[in-house]
Amino acid sequence: MTQKNINRFWMVLGSLLILVVIFYIARNLRDVDTIIRNAGVAGPIVAVLLFCAFALTPIPSEPLTLFCLYFFGSITGPFVAWLGGNLAALIEYNFGLHMRKITNIEETIKKLPFGLNRMPVDSPFFLIFGRLIPGYGGKIISLIAGVHHVPIKKYIWTTAVTTLIGSILLSFGGYHLLHFLNR
Repeated sequence: MTQKNINRFWMVLGSLLILVVIFYIARNLRDVDTIIRNAGVAGPIVAVLLFCAFALTPIPSEPLTLFCLYFFGSITGPFVAWLGGNLAALIEYNFGLHMRKITNIEETIKKLPFGLNRMPVDSPFFLIFGRLIPGYGGKIISLIAGVHHVPIKKYIWTTAVTTLIGSILLSFGGYHLLHFLNR
């Protein structure tokens, strides 16, 4: 067995395991609430690990950001969401790097329609504003950045800025929404 086949095997096995865990979490979302509540002092660590588990799934992490605010308050909540979002983004970036190594994606990139193969992927504006697309923007930008080998320093600082702004806005917006609904 070649190293490439071994890497594919582990990637498929790991992806299946993550999908099983995420499927369980998605079907039992109340259990996420219970898990974080029962974790006590380790609750922020559990929340960050959940962000990492959601990284390679189609499940957006915005609801988890709202959970962080709800569980950890208006100061710690955005920080936990920011840390979890950054770690999840690094996992997605790393997955993009491995996608490029395992597949023949260069040929696919050359054949993209509408000039998409000429996107300025390593531009800070592309990395920041692409992440601001609600739901899947961050996931897609992370994967694309990994596939295109965006320099890691540039990727980290643009991700950190965007997730900081996003976690603060989403957390405080969610905070006020929760208070409005609980009246």
